[in-house]
Amino acid sequence: MYTRADLDEGGERPGTPAPVHDLRHHGDAEVRDGAAGLVDLAVNVRAGTPPRWLREHIADSLSALAAYPDSRAARAAVAARHGLPEERVLLTAGAAEAFVLLARALRVRRPVVVHPQFTEPEAALRDAGHEVGRVLLRPEEAFRLRPEAVPESADLVVVGNPTNPTSVLHPAELLTRLARPGRVLVVDEAFMDAVPGEPEALAGRTDVPGLVVLRSLTKTWGLAGLRIGYVLAEPGTVAALERVQPLWPVSTPALAAAEACMRPAALAEAERAAAEVAADRAHLLAGLAEFEEVRTVPDAAGPFVLIRVRRAGEVREVLRGLGFAARRGDTFPGLDGGWLRLAVRDRATTNRFLQALDQALTAVG
Repeated sequence: MYTRADLDEGGERPGTPAPVHDLRHHGDAEVRDGAAGLVDLAVNVRAGTPPRWLREHIADSLSALAAYPDSRAARAAVAARHGLPEERVLLTAGAAEAFVLLARALRVRRPVVVHPQFTEPEAALRDAGHEVGRVLLRPEEAFRLRPEAVPESADLVVVGNPTNPTSVLHPAELLTRLARPGRVLVVDEAFMDAVPGEPEALAGRTDVPGLVVLRSLTKTWGLAGLRIGYVLAEPGTVAALERVQPLWPVSTPALAAAEACMRPAALAEAERAAAEVAADRAHLLAGLAEFEEVRTVPDAAGPFVLIRVRRAGEVREVLRGLGFAARRGDTFPGLDGGWLRLAVRDRATTNRFLQALDQALTAVG
């Protein structure tokens, strides 16, 4: 049963035991350890990446490995891409590192994470000794954010946009209503470059107090194994995060990739890829709509969709036997075992998956 999201009206309060969720379970667990040959619908990295030009650019950087990494050019490129001064940019070993830095560097007393979303922010906060409150968005409201559900006492709020795993894109105007003096507002935009035009992006905004935006280059460009992301925030916050970062945290190849992905040609390629993902997502959703047993979260905007299906765990296992790996949903706070997350793939792959889903639903009954 799903309860009201508001912490002040019966939600989960800091200091109370958190419901058991495997916060450290991620999609890659579905496609390793004997899962060779499975079609990967569990990991949200764009298929067919990194592109050849990017692989070659990274390979060229290897000749500089004898020197310590120099982040200045990449940092300047990220700053220019978002129209920001360089002191508002911090490069990180993937967006996940940024959550650890935030948990260690910021002196907050009542952090709140808006769920369901990527679980690493809460895991990092708990590992750093924080008691974490949860705001649980409701499936009957299509997991839409209600700013009034976040308690006024929260001095750190974390929310994803578009949100993993729901694929909901929250309006920027709603997110900015969460900002106020004395509060850090962390918006995880790891999948924003997969949204055509990035209409609800807050990256580049300097008028929102306490805003911290996280970006990742691993999803669109297929660089999960390289680990590269960045933080956009007020200079004081960037400096605080940098102080708890280890020396030379981002490798030379990752810095080379970051600089290359900020170039106009790369940004244009990413925009084309986002349009392709949107079309492929529409095809997947149209196919899923043919199944009475499947309910999808409406208005998906990311490169993945969230579905609810009866006996989802069994369906997932049958799909594995048919060659497809889907992401289980029950490790996300706010979801139970009836949910699965599916990465968007090309139409041919989706058509094969839909046939397998039909077989799985029939087998499960």
